[in-house]
Amino acid sequence: MTEIDPAPESTIPEIPALPERSILGVSVRTAMVLLVFVVAFTTVMALTYQSTIGPIEASTQKEKLALIGEVLPAGSYDNTLLDDWVELPPTAALGLTDVRRIYRARQGGAPVALVLEAAATDGYSGRIGLLLAVRVSGELAAVRVTEHRETPGLGDYIDLKKDKQKTRPWITQFSGLNLDAVTPAKWRVKKDGGRFEQRAGATISARAVTNASGRALAWAKLNRDRVFAAASGTRLN
Repeated sequence: MTEIDPAPESTIPEIPALPERSILGVSVRTAMVLLVFVVAFTTVMALTYQSTIGPIEASTQKEKLALIGEVLPAGSYDNTLLDDWVELPPTAALGLTDVRRIYRARQGGAPVALVLEAAATDGYSGRIGLLLAVRVSGELAAVRVTEHRETPGLGDYIDLKKDKQKTRPWITQFSGLNLDAVTPAKWRVKKDGGRFEQRAGATISARAVTNASGRALAWAKLNRDRVFAAASGTRLN
């Protein structure tokens, strides 16, 4: 029998190990590249932020003043309204569950009106946000709905922009009234025995806004003096 020589063992060429100094050098270079990248990226982001914060803030301020202008004409006060505010803690009487600001309008230093937020928590589809201006005389200058989820084409007439009645929008019936002319007992929709109109098929939305605006008007009348007396930028107790 012929002997068969065993196959030669396969050999894997050894890869020479990198010197320790070379590995360290690669790590340091990689870390430096990453550091330069992070610094450059952070610098670009910071410069971008600094260049846009001014225009963004100016745009936000402009939008706030435009919204406030719907309930209180700019010509009725001469102070820098957005700088004259006090912080209001969560207030059940206004339907507020978080901190909000009340802005104070003045003319020649004398109090003119309060601009405040409120909410109806019992709308047909949930919370309805409101913005009101109440003059120092106790008169409701105007109220506007700022947010809602009421049924389109039915209950959304509470929103001035969505009300199809353009000659006399529903929300404008509150303007110029006070609690002497319309007592709290009458600050309700007609279906509930009150003064204010509602539209067929969507009484819940109208009821919620009417009741909430009456409560906010009563709160403003009761708290007007202490709101104006508080130092600007502080929180009411």
